[in-house]
Amino acid sequence: MHVSVLLKESIASLSIREDGIYVDATLGYAGHSSEILKRIKKGFLFAFDQDQEAILSSEKKLATISDQYEIIKSNFCFVKEKLAEKGVDKVDGILFDLGVSSPQLDEASRGFSYHQDAPLDMRMDQENPFSAYDVVNQYSEEELSNIFFRYGEEKYARSIARNIVRARQEKPIKTTFELVDIIKASVPEKAKREKHPARKVFQAIRIEVNHELEILENSLLDAASLLNVGGRLVVITFHSLEDRIVKNTFKQLTTVDEMVKGLPNIPESYLPDYRLITTHAISPSEEEINDNYRSRSSKLRVIERIK
Repeated sequence: MHVSVLLKESIASLSIREDGIYVDATLGYAGHSSEILKRIKKGFLFAFDQDQEAILSSEKKLATISDQYEIIKSNFCFVKEKLAEKGVDKVDGILFDLGVSSPQLDEASRGFSYHQDAPLDMRMDQENPFSAYDVVNQYSEEELSNIFFRYGEEKYARSIARNIVRARQEKPIKTTFELVDIIKASVPEKAKREKHPARKVFQAIRIEVNHELEILENSLLDAASLLNVGGRLVVITFHSLEDRIVKNTFKQLTTVDEMVKGLPNIPESYLPDYRLITTHAISPSEEEINDNYRSRSSKLRVIERIK
């Protein structure tokens, strides 16, 4: 079962109007979308996802609430152009929940989890031909090491990459547990005791397969440009790399132009179009973390268009 993270906080942060147009850029299993839909009696919701299983499940759920929505099968990097095709160029709020949904993690066949044996997959969009198998079996030792370090902040990236390349010379690495065994053999005993040694590597491969960080910054800028005055962009992240991109993008959008900073009367045209609603990221409560351990690393940030 999927439990939406920071649900109350994110819905409150959207400051929903009942006649507004809203976008859930990461539909998942419709936890956030359901709550948005309940609040827009005269408005409309556009929800994006590239996972067909999630779309089918969410369609059933949303249909019991209202018909004021449309699900668009697409990566959120195309949010601006897909909305333009619908004749929509301005909206009142956009939500991004950048986590992998629980059903994706829990369904062994999807290959996201290092706790279950499955074919190496990790594709959010199952129509995408490129999977974790391709990363593990085709990338050079240097490429593997770089993505483990960059996307997973993995201390033992070099030795893990080296051992993957050695192992696949004997036979292709096909399953999650085959990869887990190689990772375990590549790190010191102490590292195995602290946290699951495959956690960071699996995160890195998932990010690479789905191009998650590459598309995030541009998608945030596109989303911000779609907001009406008073509209809000709400983003939930799950690791430091995502949060850094969101934090820096929001800072860029809400900071006064360096050329005029410090002037007593700054011309209106040089003032930012957005303001920070959250000066510090909102984290889940202890109660939420106890109820849903996967929420522990989540952070929520919000900006609002002011002109």
